[in-house]
Amino acid sequence: MSIQTVCVVGAGQMGHQIAMLSALAGFKTILQDLNEAALDKAKTNLQTIMEKWVAKGKITEDFKATAFNNLTFSTNIKTSASEADFIIEAIVEKLDAKQELFKTLDEYAKPTTILASNSSTIVNSLLAEVTNRPDKVINMHFFFPPLVMDCIEVVKSERTSEKTVQLTLDVSKKMNRTAVLLQKEISGFIANRILGALQREAVYLYENGYADFKDIDLICKKALHHPIGPFELMDLSGIDVGYYVMQQRFAETGDLIDKPSRCIEEKVEQGHLGRKTGKGWYLYNKEEVRN
Repeated sequence: MSIQTVCVVGAGQMGHQIAMLSALAGFKTILQDLNEAALDKAKTNLQTIMEKWVAKGKITEDFKATAFNNLTFSTNIKTSASEADFIIEAIVEKLDAKQELFKTLDEYAKPTTILASNSSTIVNSLLAEVTNRPDKVINMHFFFPPLVMDCIEVVKSERTSEKTVQLTLDVSKKMNRTAVLLQKEISGFIANRILGALQREAVYLYENGYADFKDIDLICKKALHHPIGPFELMDLSGIDVGYYVMQQRFAETGDLIDKPSRCIEEKVEQGHLGRKTGKGWYLYNKEEVRN
């Protein structure tokens, strides 16, 4: 099976950049979202990013034009799914929403089409169980921002076929990304389980008054040589994204250690979600939010 057309479902902060990676790799790419405004915003953001790449000499003007020729935008899920050989889901980190989408994709996509999830925590067997193609369902977890971060966690379940694994690895390689295969499922995979442990400890230290969140970030950067601190990272990836991840894991385990901390809940309730809203743990100006 040859992958010619890739569909990315969800034009948010992850999806639109994954679609651009696909288009840059030479795949015919469809970025699908039910929200026309989200597609318009995605198109504008990608044009800005690619113009910067041209100015920096990372790509040529011709290469940029070719990539955009490969990329189309659609609100029609049925048509988009039916045309694709490989579909990457990049919607909100909620199990019920993803399961509903996978039912729809399974209905509209060709029987041979692979359904990949960009979930940062939800194992693919929970999505495969609502489809008629569990052997063709897999996790393909990109890291934020996808156009910068050179890593993809590819996770197989007991029912994922070796052919599906190999095709996913091949697509990752063509996108010029380093793919690492996890042979067994575990909620949160590798990177986010390690980051989650760091974040939980940082939030514990902050909530119990041991240090201000800015000072905790500073210690992580100065003493541990982390490029950014755990609170800065929450702002970068989206506090709501982390919140949904913790909610999902708590629902699976019932372990209080996985329950979102009160200070995280408050940020989500207030709509202070990080860089994308201009305020999270830190304040951001318009230029920082745009980047």
